[in-house]
Amino acid sequence: MPKNVKIRRGADIQLDGAAERIKGDIAFPSSFAIKPTDFHGLTPKMVLKEGAEVKAGQEIFHDKYNERVKFTSPVSGEIAEIVRGAKRRILEVRIVPDQEQKFEAFDVSDVSSAEKVKQLLMSAGFWPMIKQRPYDVIANPESKPKSIFVSTFDTAPLAADYDFILHGDKDAFQKGLDALGKLTDGKVHLNSRPNASTDTVFAAASGVEKNTVSGPHPAGNTGIQIHHIDPINKGELVWTVNAQSVAMIGRFLMTGKPDFSKTIALAGSEVEKPRYVSTIIGASMKALTEGQISTGDNRIISGNVLTGDHAGAEGYLGFYHDVVSVIPEGKEPQFLGWLAPNFHKFSLSRAYFSWMMPGKKFRLNTNQNGEDRAYVMSGQYESVLPMDIYPVHLIKAIMTNDIEKMETLGIYEVAPEDLALCEYACTSKTPVQEILRGGLDLAQKELG
Repeated sequence: MPKNVKIRRGADIQLDGAAERIKGDIAFPSSFAIKPTDFHGLTPKMVLKEGAEVKAGQEIFHDKYNERVKFTSPVSGEIAEIVRGAKRRILEVRIVPDQEQKFEAFDVSDVSSAEKVKQLLMSAGFWPMIKQRPYDVIANPESKPKSIFVSTFDTAPLAADYDFILHGDKDAFQKGLDALGKLTDGKVHLNSRPNASTDTVFAAASGVEKNTVSGPHPAGNTGIQIHHIDPINKGELVWTVNAQSVAMIGRFLMTGKPDFSKTIALAGSEVEKPRYVSTIIGASMKALTEGQISTGDNRIISGNVLTGDHAGAEGYLGFYHDVVSVIPEGKEPQFLGWLAPNFHKFSLSRAYFSWMMPGKKFRLNTNQNGEDRAYVMSGQYESVLPMDIYPVHLIKAIMTNDIEKMETLGIYEVAPEDLALCEYACTSKTPVQEILRGGLDLAQKELG
């Protein structure tokens, strides 16, 4: 039975520089990278060395503990460099692309069973697009989820518009949904806004349960949707897939061509012409932003401003990211600080007079507007987290490594992105997402 969920707690942070619904062109990047750090908990085992020639869709490394899960090159070219960090941990595998792209060929004539779909997705490198709850990690192909969730909208600041991105991809999106349907005995939940247009690839989708979700951010997070539609209990699994990834999977299963092309939003107050651009997973930030952003001290983020990674101009587009956000750095102190009227700042409380301008869009920087303080019970988290859990109690249980309390307080239901708004609202400036990630890792290690 489809559900109509109304989210009341949360907040929309209106930032200046949202991408216009137009597509622009950028130069083809001269460098790409696949980053093991994008896949939490992964221990990669290389199968190719520096200098090796690769095709798009050819395996570069696999999961050391599950060789079936392969990570493939997004482009054809030469492996130029394997960047390592402390203890020789692999951080990036950089690839210099060919002028004319070559692709591995896959036989997709038979996708009649779950095992055949899994094998194809793992061989071509599409399997990591499927993530599992609890723990927010790559789905285990040996398991079976009770349901699969696909959110057709994102409510994070400056987020990409999937309706615009996937316009005209009806067949590929449906093919992807059909494939996902084979991977579960339960339902594939397709969640949209209640006022969404009927002329979209989502409205035309079949073979899924269509739910509607209204309300402010984080209403677009699959974790919030799972909580209200099909909650996770101990021992249960739910898989999630990004809407654009569904179409990419479908396109691959239709053609046998491992095409990792995607459309991303180039957004933020420091982008001169915020819009959408076509690129490929792992593209260099330099190619995406050069000549596109204002001069000055800017922060280039792969992903949204709440959960994304600080990539910088020399970084690369993250595997799961559909937006590049560019905002000013906040290194300069402000005269009078919070005592000033601060009409230009956004606050979830009424500390700033900007609350009197509900329609205003803000040019915010990276300044935390404060330093670390004692961790106190304030009710701030509960006001922006639309879940029936006690977030502060959960974070404190994680801080004390109390696994029994973590279980009782809902560790199975949450991922770092679900508490990102709590971190933004936190008076104590507590790194909530980092702490929660540590708690999830501990729970996965101890509880399985």
